[in-house]
Amino acid sequence: MRCGRFDLPAHRPLIMGVANATPDSFSDAGQFLSTQAVIDHAWQLIDAGADILDIGGESTRPGAQPVTEADELARILPVLRACRDAAVPISVDSMKPAVMRIALAEGASMINDVNALQLPGAMQAVADSDCLLCLMHMQGEPRSMQVDPCYDDVVSEVAQFLQQRAEVCVRFGIDPARIVLDPGFGFGKTLQHNLALLRGLGELLALGYPVLAGLSRKSMLGALTGRPAGERLAGSVAAALLAAQRGATILRVHDVAETRDVLAVWHALEQSSIACTP
Repeated sequence: MRCGRFDLPAHRPLIMGVANATPDSFSDAGQFLSTQAVIDHAWQLIDAGADILDIGGESTRPGAQPVTEADELARILPVLRACRDAAVPISVDSMKPAVMRIALAEGASMINDVNALQLPGAMQAVADSDCLLCLMHMQGEPRSMQVDPCYDDVVSEVAQFLQQRAEVCVRFGIDPARIVLDPGFGFGKTLQHNLALLRGLGELLALGYPVLAGLSRKSMLGALTGRPAGERLAGSVAAALLAAQRGATILRVHDVAETRDVLAVWHALEQSSIACTP
């Protein structure tokens, strides 16, 4: 995968660590309110073994209110500047074209867009760069996406949408090696929709692009375990492992070290199995 100045391997699951520079993130209960706290946390994620760092300045949790470009940039740019010389690529989680342009000029190597580059100007903002692009499916928009999500066949509908968005990118001149697809767990989906998508990751992989799975601390895990966001570590690493076993290339997680440990055990078992095969 082409990711700015980085070439990322696709033969093993990559861990994307989440650094939220937002006061209203669902996952950390405002734990990182100061800029320095976010920067410190970002470096902790890198030191813990994150393959990619994902910086976000606008919450997209259900019911979240939009923020201005100026506010979003004020939140993410200090973190991006503090980490841009790290040995791993920096991703910026944004749907705003102006934010994308500035983030790429400031050294970001990846744009993670929950709106799949659908806003006017978004495609133009990224086309001439060499950044990696994550196109995500979302039914509706954050303020209302969980009101009553409905699908006839969630896996095929999500796959069709992502295929169409990838085709638009390619027609616009974007190298397919720069495209990653994300089914958008929790973004306009019920628990059953999310489980169907996890079971059906193979259908998305059949489109020919790497798949990113963002299940960490999501409400679906709360529904399954009865635990609040801050107590979903076990559920999160279990979900990450299941996604990896089903072929996900990038795992977007809050708990980097724990996810690496789980993947290391799984990888050792898989390698041992291969070595023992006559």
